Amino acid sequence: MGLSAELQPAYDGSRAYHVQGGPDINVYYRDIAFFNTGDGLGYNVLRGDHFQVGASMTYDLGRKVSQDYPNLHGMGDISAAPVGKLYGTWVLSRKFPLILRVDARQFIGGAQGAVGDIAVYMPLPGSSKRFVMFAGPSVTLATHHYLQVLYGVTPQQSAASGHPVYNIGHDGTSAAGVGFSATKFIGEHWLLNVDAAINEIRDKPSRSPIVEKTTQHVVVLSVNRYWW
Repeated sequence: MGLSAELQPAYDGSRAYHVQGGPDINVYYRDIAFFNTGDGLGYNVLRGDHFQVGASMTYDLGRKVSQDYPNLHGMGDISAAPVGKLYGTWVLSRKFPLILRVDARQFIGGAQGAVGDIAVYMPLPGSSKRFVMFAGPSVTLATHHYLQVLYGVTPQQSAASGHPVYNIGHDGTSAAGVGFSATKFIGEHWLLNVDAAINEIRDKPSRSPIVEKTTQHVVVLSVNRYWW
């Protein structure tokens, strides 16, 4: 358990950034089940020395016009909603610990539609048992409905906002980026963790009239006390 602070865009495509903080809770029952503030409540259906496959339920906070009123005025809010998630993680080997992670998320309300991520991570030189660093690329795919809700502009929204009508048209890639994670174990019961990512909104979403900036940065800092 601990505290975390996150710097991120006000919404996907925003030029404005905000900082939010709160509790950071991670509870694990062996390698079978978990509950945490990032991934929600989950269960590893299949598990082994080098892989995990499971499902979880988490929550999306949606998007509010008030997050950037000058740009989102007339677009309407995207309501918060539960999100079902399927995921799989595979570690190649102990000698070559390349980590492949894939997941698929279905929004139950809110933005609706589905989103998938593919990411590959490798430990970086300088890592040790007390200080671990990983980095690697990722790609995000999404269905047409999800992309249209987030980046599209309907005729009604156009009339209310002044943005031109914009149709996404089809399923596709919504972003690609690079992620970095570093964890420092301090003493016997404390750890400091930093996660950072740079994502580039791509293809038709990048040309949406509500996207002010295609390059997005996220930084998360957390301090935790752990028991195991």
